[in-house]
Amino acid sequence: MRNTRALAAAGAAVAVLGVAAPAAVADGGRVPNPSNIVALPSVIARGGQLTITVDGCPNGGHATSNAFERTNLTPVSGGNDAGRGGNDTARGTATIHQDARPGSYDITVHCSGRSLTRPAAFTVIGGVRGGIGGSSATGATPTDMAIGGSLVAAAVVGSGVFWMRRRAEKRI
Repeated sequence: MRNTRALAAAGAAVAVLGVAAPAAVADGGRVPNPSNIVALPSVIARGGQLTITVDGCPNGGHATSNAFERTNLTPVSGGNDAGRGGNDTARGTATIHQDARPGSYDITVHCSGRSLTRPAAFTVIGGVRGGIGGSSATGATPTDMAIGGSLVAAAVVGSGVFWMRRRAEKRI
């Protein structure tokens, strides 16, 4: 009698595992669905490089935006997903257009025939005009030249007066 119960319990366990195994295999063959689009840095200057990371994109794909050209996403190797040999993450690097207008931009990701858009994924700021102080766009105005010339003339006159007084003190 005990053997019959043990055999029945073992048969039930095999039946449950037999039904669950195809479900587990079917889950491994699921259609990837892109999710969690991350753009770093979130605030970037024109001409800068933006790293885009997407979960749920194991075979790679591409990302698009009005601020950069179509960028390929490649699968990230390694990861913690035991049994799959990697993970579902893909990554790519995009270069922001030099003429991109400052403001927020969306990113649309296409992976395995599916797409996902993240609104306001990153913000473009105006570029820095290095080397000329960052504020001058047209050069010196006539007013700027007049002020600068007056300061130089005042310095020359002041130096001359100072020099003449020092020279007079030496004679006494």
